Parts: sequence; C-alpha cells; structure tokens
Amino acid sequence: MAKAGKKNISEYDFVVKAIKKLRKPPYKGIHSVYSGFNQAFKEYFGTNPVETTQRLAKEGKITLRPVRGGVMLYLPEDAPGQTDSKRVLETILGGDE
Repeated sequence: MAKAGKKNISEYDFVVKAIKKLRKPPYKGIHSVYSGFNQAFKEYFGTNPVETTQRLAKEGKITLRPVRGGVMLYLPEDAPGQTDSKRVLETILGGDE
C-alpha cells in the first residue's frame, strides 16, 4: 500500500493494470464496484475513482459502459463496439425489404 504523497504508479497505469488483472475471461472489462476496483483506488490514491475514470474516458485512454450498480471499465481496444448510428439508419431506411 502506498503512503500519502508517495505513489509508485500513475492513476492511468493503476486503471490499466486493474483492468488487465481483475477481468475474468471471457470478459474483457471489469465492473467498477463488484471487482473491488473503486475501493482499491480510493485506498491507494485517497481520491474518487469516478472522476478519474471519467477523465480517462474523455481522453480516450479507457472506455466506460454504464451497467447496473456502476460502470464497466475497458481498454479501448477491448470495448464492445458502439453502434454506428449512420449505419443503423442506412439499414433501417435503405434498400428493399
């Protein structure tokens, strides 16, 4: 456990390491609460993990997906694909039935 003011790892590295080590195959992400990630982050950094994970997601470094009881955290390359709205519209409106 790191002591206040002496962190051996950055918040980003902590999140990436947590995702890689806490995920259970075949799942590629971790649940922020049920995996124990939130509590471990709070104990190590003494800050709110929600703010950090949201910032990292905005920066494109991780991907978040809302789920019951929290969010799923993914590495960008492992995140389930988002539906492309243009492709969906083309499928719905284009072509013959």
